[in-house]
Amino acid sequence: MQQDEEMKRKKAMMETQDAEIREKLKDFKNKLLVMSGKGGVGKSTIAAYLSVGLAKKGFQVGLMDVDLHGPSIPRMLGLKGSIQSSAESKKGIPLKYLPNMEVMSIESLLGDKDAATIWRGPLKIGVIKQFINDIDWSNSDYLLIDCPPGTGDEPLTIAQIIPDTKAVIVTTPQEISLADVRKSINFCKQVNMKILGLVENMSGLICPHCGKTIDLFKTDGGMITAKKAGLTLLGSLPLEPEIVLEGDSGSVAWMDKVDMPYTKSFSEIVDKVADFTR
Repeated sequence: MQQDEEMKRKKAMMETQDAEIREKLKDFKNKLLVMSGKGGVGKSTIAAYLSVGLAKKGFQVGLMDVDLHGPSIPRMLGLKGSIQSSAESKKGIPLKYLPNMEVMSIESLLGDKDAATIWRGPLKIGVIKQFINDIDWSNSDYLLIDCPPGTGDEPLTIAQIIPDTKAVIVTTPQEISLADVRKSINFCKQVNMKILGLVENMSGLICPHCGKTIDLFKTDGGMITAKKAGLTLLGSLPLEPEIVLEGDSGSVAWMDKVDMPYTKSFSEIVDKVADFTR
């Protein structure tokens, strides 16, 4: 009898939390899940820079890093400090990157940046819900969510608690990456998540000496996959050593270098995302 009452109490608490989450999500006009079929394709890079790009266009942006085992967003953006609590709402205050861009990551809650988060599914699901409900987000045009690679607990949780989320799937041109992307596409179909489009990253290296493109990981894989699946290829991004260096130092100075091929290609992706979500 006592166990039944405890189960009813926990169920009521979960239903209340889910209702509060649904109400909170009304503050975000667009929710975009940045995902990939496998690791190492630059998913977090795309999530971070797409958020900055949209913010620079004047949109209010929230960036939520739910890659709980391998958070990298704060370091890529050079964000310091930890999450503080609001005296009024008693909720956590996300870190400000720009006046119109807020960031939330598990790394900003950990005292040791190199600490391992050894968590199972139920705990991860609870943390993701808290990231939405217990954080004092501003009303935003965009909430971008950086998920770990694959189709596990984190993307499934987002699909369940944020049913109007659209996916941006990141890949590289080679077949081993595209095979996993097709799994991500099928995942989105199974959970009824609309796919905004694909981004092909590491699409060739422009030789600094002769200016020709070296196809390190094949070519056109993202375009062919998008065409076969009836999806939009949002754009292809070349390998750019300067982007790697700036990412390691937490800088986005490359965005102001309008003549850089990477900057041109990325700006086109940001424009497409903005147009497709109006």
